[in-house]
Amino acid sequence: MTQAADPLAHLSPAETGLHRILLRPRMLAVAAIAVLAGAGWLYVGLMLGARGGDGALLAALCRPTFGQSVPSGPWDLALTALMWAAMVFAMMLPTAGPMVVTYAEIAEVAAAKGEPVVSPLVLTAGYVAVWLGFAVLATALQWLLARFALLDPGHTAVSAAFSGAVFIAAGAYQFSSLKHACLTLCQRPFPFFFANWSTAPRAVFRLGLRQGLYCLGCCWAMMLVMFAIGAMNVVWMAGLGVVMGVEKITTTPRFSRVVGAGLVLTGILLVIRGSVQE
Repeated sequence: MTQAADPLAHLSPAETGLHRILLRPRMLAVAAIAVLAGAGWLYVGLMLGARGGDGALLAALCRPTFGQSVPSGPWDLALTALMWAAMVFAMMLPTAGPMVVTYAEIAEVAAAKGEPVVSPLVLTAGYVAVWLGFAVLATALQWLLARFALLDPGHTAVSAAFSGAVFIAAGAYQFSSLKHACLTLCQRPFPFFFANWSTAPRAVFRLGLRQGLYCLGCCWAMMLVMFAIGAMNVVWMAGLGVVMGVEKITTTPRFSRVVGAGLVLTGILLVIRGSVQE
């Protein structure tokens, strides 16, 4: 029996390597997530490094480090938006890994059968677009909070009561039906892709948008906790990123409720501390 001819035999070695990579959507998906998340953390590191020296870098890990004045001009607002974009890439893209890889695995099976597929990069672009929109909204909210003197020049909450209220609100949202509905869709991407599969790039981009919106509905409240503890607080960034990632791979709402109870308790303690200090 003769072996089937290699369909890529007519290509040059360089072209063959590229085509073989493109036929492996899972590899592309993992690479895209790693590059974008890495870019976010690199930007964070560069911002911290710019303020480093004489122990300042280590101290900056546990406090906000971006900006020394209320963002007012276009340049300040642009830098603040870049800060939030970096936070989005660093915190949210790793949590999207299971969803993107699930799509890539389905696409890889289809590609192996010779069926047309759309690159997972298109799906990832739709997801990223939603969170970049969140970064713009967070920038506007930060500006408003600073203008109303709820944030200090270091972008930290000016009062324990305000910080406590943010924690309590974020914790209460953990028990809401909207949170549970969005989290369920984030935890189970396979039925979603199976029911909405498409080979049209625009449709796949819209699938990424929908998954991004589900993720936003799941995680926006915890992202806003950064206003309570200081924008660019790297320890909290990493901790919240891990919590949101674990949420999306668990199959029971118990973990989310425990997190919610912890956030509410933290908020109550902050409010009490604020009242005692007054």
